[in-house]
Amino acid sequence: MDLGAYRPVLADRDTRSALLLGFLIRVPMWAGGVILTLHVVTTLGRSYGEAGLVTAAATLAVAVSGPWRGRLLDRIGLRRTVGPSLVVQAVCWSVAPWVGYAPLIAVAALAGLFVVPTFSILRQVIIRSVPLEQRRTALSLDSSATELSFMAGPAIGVWLATSWHTGWALLVCELASVAAGFVLWLVNPPLTAGPGALAGATDGDVEGAGDDTDGVPADRTGGAPARAPRAFRGFITVPVAAVYLAAACSTLVLSGTDVSIVAALRSFGDTGAIGWVLALWGAGSLVGGLLYGAWHRSFSVFWLLAGLAATTVPVALAVGVPSFAVLVTISGFLCAPTITATVEQLSRQVPERFRGEMMGWHGSAMTAGSAIGAPVAGFAIDHGGWSRGFVVVGGLGLVVAVGGLLASGTSRRAGRRPAVPAAAGAAGAVGTVGADSESGRPAASMEH
Repeated sequence: MDLGAYRPVLADRDTRSALLLGFLIRVPMWAGGVILTLHVVTTLGRSYGEAGLVTAAATLAVAVSGPWRGRLLDRIGLRRTVGPSLVVQAVCWSVAPWVGYAPLIAVAALAGLFVVPTFSILRQVIIRSVPLEQRRTALSLDSSATELSFMAGPAIGVWLATSWHTGWALLVCELASVAAGFVLWLVNPPLTAGPGALAGATDGDVEGAGDDTDGVPADRTGGAPARAPRAFRGFITVPVAAVYLAAACSTLVLSGTDVSIVAALRSFGDTGAIGWVLALWGAGSLVGGLLYGAWHRSFSVFWLLAGLAATTVPVALAVGVPSFAVLVTISGFLCAPTITATVEQLSRQVPERFRGEMMGWHGSAMTAGSAIGAPVAGFAIDHGGWSRGFVVVGGLGLVVAVGGLLASGTSRRAGRRPAVPAAAGAAGAVGTVGADSESGRPAASMEH
């Protein structure tokens, strides 16, 4: 482990700017979510369940918009994608604080559909700005900055909502997000390496990477390249889909843990501890992310997911607030590393020309996992107490992680099979379309 690995990453101006801008954008984003819930409950006089419907409508819209907005980033660039979003966001959030409950659902959904894809944009900037060998470190810094913003945003949101009228608090917070998006539009950082890079090549091809962390190893037999995985849509091959599944499962575990923490502390009769216990959980993730970024190698996302799930299950053994706080902090150590690994692994497997859409699908996968994790944990808690929530979401994470590791082992064994001689396999090669997931070279002469 070398903490000095962060020095050259932070020395890059584009990376520094992306990290700072990401923090400034995400703080009002997290705060806005809390204020929206409090606005529905206190100002509109609705229940928490009805507040959840507003959040669910916006979340579903964000999940639907992710791949679409990412595809626009790939095709028409940052400014032409973000510009219309800023207009729609400004109009929606100028109206939302002053309408009734039913119109608020529609306005929140429309705002979610045109949300500025800041996570996608900033991570693309970071990936483009640093060499391949520094990517894990840079993405770990981004995950750590996200944890800091998550720790600060909700606290600021609660303070604004209790100090001001929730309508004005919502307006100020969301317009601050629009202003941060405008700064992003104004700066207009490049998202790709530009025409000098190999068109359509994966980073493994450009940088000469050939490790096994992506689950599909480079061919080391000296023969012809291994047959490329079949793509379901453009760049989405079986290994890529597996990483998306891991991303969804990681947020399933995290959102289920979030709900279970609240249920546990209510059961212990200490709801006042919810805030600082959640902060400890985030701090554990922050420390874990920084340590992972300084580590000397990457790990498969499925190993990290297995660790995340395996440290989540024992939280169910807590017998009081002190032991619970310790176990929750430990369970947080692999949160940021797991998310970082999903982004890093995808960036190695997916050609640069699809990077915006890749990040869009990644965001949608994580959103879907969050949407599933909370009700799954809630159902388990209703039928077996707070401890059952940790056991169920952790168990689901372990099942997916073990399945991914077994599938990766099968892929590696298949990749080591002797290659078919060129003359014998020529007829079959003509119909093979795609790119080798490790090198990015065409698997055959036939092109789209």
